[in-house]
Amino acid sequence: MTTEGERTPVAKAPAGHARPSFSRSMARRLSWGLADQAASSISNFLVGMYVARSLGLTAFGLFTLTWVTYGVVLNISRGLASDPLVVRFSDAPDAAWRAATARAMGTALGVGCVIGVVALVIGLGFGGRLGTAFTVLGVVLPGLLLQDAWRFAFFAAGAGRKAFFNDVVWGIALLPALVIAARVGTVEAFVLAWGGTAAVAAAYGCFQSGIRPRPTRARAWLREQRDLGYRYLVENVSLSGASQLRAYGLGAIAGVSAVGAVRGAELLLGPFLAVLMGLSLVTVPEAARVLRQTPHRLGSFCFLLAGGLATAALFWGGALLLVPDWAGQHVLGQVWHSASQLIVPATVGVAGAGLGVGAAAGLRALAAARRSLRCQLFASLCYVGGGLGGAALAGTVGSAWGVAAANVCASAVWWLQLRSALRERDALTLSNTPTPSPK
Repeated sequence: MTTEGERTPVAKAPAGHARPSFSRSMARRLSWGLADQAASSISNFLVGMYVARSLGLTAFGLFTLTWVTYGVVLNISRGLASDPLVVRFSDAPDAAWRAATARAMGTALGVGCVIGVVALVIGLGFGGRLGTAFTVLGVVLPGLLLQDAWRFAFFAAGAGRKAFFNDVVWGIALLPALVIAARVGTVEAFVLAWGGTAAVAAAYGCFQSGIRPRPTRARAWLREQRDLGYRYLVENVSLSGASQLRAYGLGAIAGVSAVGAVRGAELLLGPFLAVLMGLSLVTVPEAARVLRQTPHRLGSFCFLLAGGLATAALFWGGALLLVPDWAGQHVLGQVWHSASQLIVPATVGVAGAGLGVGAAAGLRALAAARRSLRCQLFASLCYVGGGLGGAALAGTVGSAWGVAAANVCASAVWWLQLRSALRERDALTLSNTPTPSPK
């Protein structure tokens, strides 16, 4: 098993038509990543819109607290199961990918079951509307985590179209479930509609791949991937945990309605975030392929990716400023007025995060888990400090600007670490290059 900074030597691609073919293949995989995330984001947007319009700002804030809690659990699953699978088994032989996927999917399912039980106990202990929502979340967590893990597995195999169709199935199942939830009119009904239909897509993933998740092999998977998995776990949990701390802290400082306003601004940025998340699904596998086939181009690949994402975010935010109030109110109802005040700082924050995505993909491709962990811990501290410090100084708007500043600072650190990692790789490659013997 390779350690940080070490890569298994790979034969160079033949000259001639290799580069155009590789570029076309990359473009196709990136297109499927965008299409898949578009399908996923449309589903998420529908859920958010239905909750915002049906239940109002306060209930929307309660639903958002459930949502960000799910985000923490999701990142635990990704760190232990999906991320090591993508880093180690992108472009692997089919037999190796299938065996690894069965263990990784079993790990994701096991994480969902274990933490689902914890959520059930916590929900029953809390009681009230929030406690009931957490109880329902515990029931649907296994299906939610398994569905997400299938997406990463398909992209690791270069089969992004399967991830896309899996999300389409989820969206189709979600539509009637949302209509029923709207008639019931409670937060827990929407959580059940959203998470219950994810289980349908998770089952479809088993059919698509012909692979049965093996929870009994989860311990073996964790042992095999411990050099990456546990670092990615801490990295991912620090990211989602920071988001949750900011949400709960903002609710305590400025009220639950402020949490709903922040979530509303995220929904307004949804189409661009769909692009960001869609590319995030494929950037690590693509960066790994670039590293194997044309390693000298990894830095350029990451730089172009970061620049493109930041520019696109600024353009989308500018377009949102032109949306008339009547159109915004039609989409978000009473959430629109509060969310629209956060468009500018939220756009700057997302652009800053986009700058860091390129560097993060490069560090993941290099399996530089220690460096990426340090970066993410720094970014999470900045995020919480900026979000809560800004809230204490200037309420919801101040929190949004604090997060924007934190994202820009964190991106600078990501790039400094990537530059150091690339230099280490170049030095290692040079030291391993045999010196020609004198004639």
